[in-house]
Amino acid sequence: MNPQNSAIVPLAPALSATAATPVDRGPLPWSLSPAAGLTFGLIGVLAFSFTLPFTRVAVGQLDPLFVGAGRAVLAGILAIGVLSVLRQRLPRGRQWLRLAVVAAGVIAGFPILTSYALQSVPAAHGAVVIGLLPAATAVVAVLRARERPSVRFWLASGLGVAAVIGFVALTAGGLDSLHPADLLLVGAVLLAAVGYGEGALLSRELGSWQTICWALIVALPVMTPLMLVVMGPAWPQADAPTWLAFGYLAGVSMFLGFFAWYRGLAIGPIARVSQIQLVQPVLTIVWAGLLLGERLDLVVLVGALAVILCAATAVRARIR
Repeated sequence: MNPQNSAIVPLAPALSATAATPVDRGPLPWSLSPAAGLTFGLIGVLAFSFTLPFTRVAVGQLDPLFVGAGRAVLAGILAIGVLSVLRQRLPRGRQWLRLAVVAAGVIAGFPILTSYALQSVPAAHGAVVIGLLPAATAVVAVLRARERPSVRFWLASGLGVAAVIGFVALTAGGLDSLHPADLLLVGAVLLAAVGYGEGALLSRELGSWQTICWALIVALPVMTPLMLVVMGPAWPQADAPTWLAFGYLAGVSMFLGFFAWYRGLAIGPIARVSQIQLVQPVLTIVWAGLLLGERLDLVVLVGALAVILCAATAVRARIR
């Protein structure tokens, strides 16, 4: 294996003199331990927690389709440079199709849908709706990775979903008064969950940062024309804070953040590590208050507290 490849390799079984004698393999390397998976996942979540506030800033002066597609194009250019310098091997066979699934979920679907949604709703509201994502990712882990979370895990995840739905109902004036942006956010959650699950499995074969780099390259033939169509004949005009927000979305939210996130999911279990993302709404709400001056009312804070308590319970639950 290429020494720079961060794919996870199962530890080879040790040989023993007699089959009846158990072999002590010693502790797992830290980079393969469950604690390491949660740590990498938390680093990724910290990077992602700024995504909605900065998207809100960017779409204030830039077309949402340009924000969603343009950040993927810029990140794709970075990916070409990194893969070229480090001379990584090409994916093989069906891995290309699976990379297309990742690209559709986390490179095209989630960024574009959230960019349109955040034209209409505050970042804090969007953050708590995105709190559905860990439960959705856990479902993907069961279906795709054949993980088997315990009943306690599903109860905690289900309570987290209920807390999110309750939050949306209270802030929107009831479930019959949902804003169309909420449908866009739910669609973004479903697409991202599929992209996270498939990307985690690919990271065990290609490596974590390699997976997102190749997925970005797969997306370039679609995202580049979208960006150019929106741009027209001239480069969009915006102030410095808007371009800084756009740069963060491309360089961190779409690129570097996935290095840690896919690493954590690959160490797994996917269902458990995904629950770390339940703390993302809390962080995002704090950043939205500090950076955008959005009001942190009691409903938002209670909703955020409810989902983070559910996250703590789910992370501690058993997964086979």
